[in-house]
Amino acid sequence: MSRSAARTTARGSPLGASNWTNAPEDGAVREVLEETGIRVSVERLTGVYKNMSQGIVALVFRCRPVDGVERTSSESTAVEWLTPDEVEKSMGEVYAVRVLDALGSTVTPHVRAHDGRHLLESA
Repeated sequence: MSRSAARTTARGSPLGASNWTNAPEDGAVREVLEETGIRVSVERLTGVYKNMSQGIVALVFRCRPVDGVERTSSESTAVEWLTPDEVEKSMGEVYAVRVLDALGSTVTPHVRAHDGRHLLESA
């Protein structure tokens, strides 16, 4: 699933911050519902993505839709389902890799670093 952000022209998966008292999985379920109208269940953690220039760590989960109807929100201007090819063509590198990693069959979560625009080589 893709959503186009209301505050920018960026396209990516739903995202948001969670406080330390909530389970990250609960935050993922809440953000997807708020931004897309779709209630999901979390299947597994698929990646940890470190934005080295901003000092931000993003946890990405593979989720399965449970119910709901796609809709936009104050945080999204479009909500749509994309194929892997469409993801590669329409998202920036650091967002596309998150979706493609989640769609992959690897059980172990990926750990990747980026500068906000491009992936960085592993140390």
